[in-house]
Amino acid sequence: MTKQPRLYTRKLAKRLKLSWQTSRWHRAGYLLLGVVLVILAIMYGVSRWYSWETRNQPLTYGVSFIPAYASSLGVDPQQTMDALLGIGVKQFRLVSYWDEIETAPGQYDFHDLDWQFQKAEAAHAHIILTVGLRQPRWPECHPPSFIDTSQPLDKWQPQLENFMTATINRYKNSPALYKYQLENEYFLHGFGDCKDFSRSRLVDEYNLVKRLDTQHPIIVGRSNNAQGFPAGQPTPDQFSISVYKRVWDAAVTHRYLEYPFPAWFYGYIAGVQKIYLGKDMSIAELQAEAWPPNGQTITETSLAEQNKSLDAVRLKKRFDFGKATGMKSIDLWGAEYWYYRKEVLHDDSLWRVAQTEFQSSAH
Repeated sequence: MTKQPRLYTRKLAKRLKLSWQTSRWHRAGYLLLGVVLVILAIMYGVSRWYSWETRNQPLTYGVSFIPAYASSLGVDPQQTMDALLGIGVKQFRLVSYWDEIETAPGQYDFHDLDWQFQKAEAAHAHIILTVGLRQPRWPECHPPSFIDTSQPLDKWQPQLENFMTATINRYKNSPALYKYQLENEYFLHGFGDCKDFSRSRLVDEYNLVKRLDTQHPIIVGRSNNAQGFPAGQPTPDQFSISVYKRVWDAAVTHRYLEYPFPAWFYGYIAGVQKIYLGKDMSIAELQAEAWPPNGQTITETSLAEQNKSLDAVRLKKRFDFGKATGMKSIDLWGAEYWYYRKEVLHDDSLWRVAQTEFQSSAH
């Protein structure tokens, strides 16, 4: 008779203990969910604040433009730039590749940059000139063949600074010059053929540009979807960010990958920076070209496959995405590609979207 109540009591105690433990995990889960929701609400609120803060600033669309890339696609670079000016592009982010300009030690060939500046000046367009070793498009770092950047800095940094000095002195008085971009996604280790990421070099280059030209602002860019807060020197006049939305995942899924971050996520990044540093942020590269699969080049990829990555509908959404971030200076990445699709593939669908967006933003 005494064993049954004791057995019942032990079972009841065990159930109560399990129930309490389960309840504890439920409470912990609800608490964690609540914390996540609060964080997301704060991020969203900062993003909305930033959009409100920039509401009266004019929206400016521009493009990155690289003559060598246009040539690789089989289109004439000068005709490509003329066509872009023709649809209303008034801001160009240009490159000054070290290996293309310093063809031999101390010998500079500025022919390509000269005609780009001349066209921009004639059209009253603005230029954001990228300077330094690391600049947009593969292999990112562009040292000439006679420079080994794996050597200690003192072996090659003076020559880099000589090249930068020649470039800046040549164009700093151009009425088209609007801003400089110093290097490109400087601290991004995982992409590009780059060997030096020392902060001291970036600081030295920043100080050099400021000494040579006190009139034009300097932008320093951060990489796509980068977390964290810009800390340490240099503190530029403005920061920029790259935004890529749909890429080919060659590492894991071997499928197209759509980054899940909404527009307000980038607005939050810009807003936090504005609050703490008082610096505005721009989009230096808003993906607007196809991302070929399996390491192929664009010209090796069929139009049907290109459309899986970027078609006219997605391009229109990309423009809308950029506007929704609250950032007011947005340079599209892939303008040469739009022209290639129109001229070589005889598909003007992207070109027509871009024309509509650039012309509507001008009014």
